[in-house]
Amino acid sequence: MTFVTEAVAASREFIPFLSTVLVVILVTSILNRSLRKRWRDKPEAQFRFQLIMLLTTLIGVLAVVVALPVSDALRNQLLSLIGVLLSAAIALSSTTFIGNILAGIMLKVIRSARPGDFITIGDLTGRITEMDLLHTEVQTEFRNLVTVPNLVMVTKPLEVVRASGTIVTAEVSLGYEHPQSDIRKLLCKAAEDAGLSDPFAHVRVLGDFSVTYRAAGLLVDVQSLISARAKLRASMLDTLHAAGIEIVSPTFMNTRALAAGEAIIPVVKATPGHEDAVKAESLAFDKAEEAASIEELRKSIEVLTAEIEKPDAEGGGRTAAELERLEAKRARLAAILVDAEKRHSEKE
Repeated sequence: MTFVTEAVAASREFIPFLSTVLVVILVTSILNRSLRKRWRDKPEAQFRFQLIMLLTTLIGVLAVVVALPVSDALRNQLLSLIGVLLSAAIALSSTTFIGNILAGIMLKVIRSARPGDFITIGDLTGRITEMDLLHTEVQTEFRNLVTVPNLVMVTKPLEVVRASGTIVTAEVSLGYEHPQSDIRKLLCKAAEDAGLSDPFAHVRVLGDFSVTYRAAGLLVDVQSLISARAKLRASMLDTLHAAGIEIVSPTFMNTRALAAGEAIIPVVKATPGHEDAVKAESLAFDKAEEAASIEELRKSIEVLTAEIEKPDAEGGGRTAAELERLEAKRARLAAILVDAEKRHSEKE
């Protein structure tokens, strides 16, 4: 009889513990399901969802430890152990998992780059398609998707192409027999023919056997960056060849005997200019282009919302017709945004 009484008393001690475990599992499952359903069509909310679930899991573990049917001394030791383990995890994983999470938060706060931007980090050049809590996805000019840890994004120099325009450059080595003033004029003309504004040319290197020049100009339409670089190099070739200038250094002439008056210049024929049927950017950066469009739609909706909700003291007083027009425009943009996000998720 005494044994049965002790068993019943021991089982009663486990009831609060089991109840706490069930409550933690139930709350975590319900929260996970509700948040997924609520933010299913909002990719930008994934960052908040992951952070909330991480904190909820940590709180649930602490609640289970507190509810353990053990002595207070042992419970305090377990809590201290959890604190030590968390501290050790943060210290040891600061360059990996935890480091990427902190770097992702930093990128979200600073907003130095956004989806759709052209970036260069290390040897990687492309356009951002997604910015997650742990990594950033970049689409290269070959249409490939590259996952870059956020820790790399904040520890290495990040070059972001400005939306207002960027400088496009290309270099070429020519012999010392050509006057630099003539070469610079030709290179400026080549940059202008390539569609660049405010062209200029610099002497970069005085080598042992050749002079290195750089042609450059301002590209306003940054979405055609790859095509602009290719067009500049092609224009430099055509312009220099048409002027009778060999794009070879004296080193080449010294290692290959040529007849007197012979030049390595292709025959220039007058052919009508043509444009590529398919732009390289539209093929290479399809996902990045959609991400940039979605980002612009979100910004437009935010601006309209702020305009509609502006207080009367700040000049927000409008007629009913004006408010109705703004509401209709916002609803139309919201419908376009939902459709774009749906197409974007289906392509993934």
